[in-house]
Amino acid sequence: MSLFDELEFSNLQLDQHGPLAVLTINRPKALNALNTDTLAEIGQAVDLIAENADISALILTGAGEKAFVAGADISELSEMNNVYSGRELSLGGQEVMQSLSNLPLPTIACIQGFALGGGLELALACDIRIASPRARMGLPEATLGVIPGFGGTQRLPRLIGMGRALDLLLTGRQVDAEEALQMGLVNYVSDEPLNKAREVAEQMMRGAPISLALIKEAVRRGAHLSVEEGMEIEADLFGMAVATSDFAEGTRAFLDKRRPEFKGE
Repeated sequence: MSLFDELEFSNLQLDQHGPLAVLTINRPKALNALNTDTLAEIGQAVDLIAENADISALILTGAGEKAFVAGADISELSEMNNVYSGRELSLGGQEVMQSLSNLPLPTIACIQGFALGGGLELALACDIRIASPRARMGLPEATLGVIPGFGGTQRLPRLIGMGRALDLLLTGRQVDAEEALQMGLVNYVSDEPLNKAREVAEQMMRGAPISLALIKEAVRRGAHLSVEEGMEIEADLFGMAVATSDFAEGTRAFLDKRRPEFKGE
């Protein structure tokens, strides 16, 4: 029985398959658009996953084939008309995206259909992005008289470079899966993106849970530092990894020519 079996969300579905969690944005009639209730539920789900030691990886997807998340709920967004309400919405969305980014386990966005605006920002907060050939991605906020508010102006340039990011941000144009793959916006394109996401998650979960968490921490903390400063962080975290029981198990298993049995200790 899954820890999530008795949970009730209005706009999400959260399932557990062994050590793998699958979080589905479930508003297909609205193309899974992010309203404030959905954002709040995503934050709650991420907190639950973070507290569940049995979960080793997360796949994030959208219900139906038309959209991963088509963006923010424009009808709700259009009611905002002052600096305070806009800033509060942005800060709230950023907090949810940051909590997803900070999860100490691998996260994969499975993109079928549209991933626009807040939807692409949600995918950018994941570690890996896998797209269907039918996927379309973009940040069209400038065409609505606003800017990305859930981290898009910060995460996109760090992922694909400033020039490419500014192209997408300033034109608001959408890119297909192949162009997204070429520019490094997605990692894989697959006719069966959810199956590919499960395959990649299985590969990741072969690693020691503490190692995966420390790798994410090393990359995240070192991303904006000099190489020398980043290597100091790497050495500290390497030392922490060597002191774990999983390191002892991993090295023993290698010498014994068997698969390690990691316990996250």
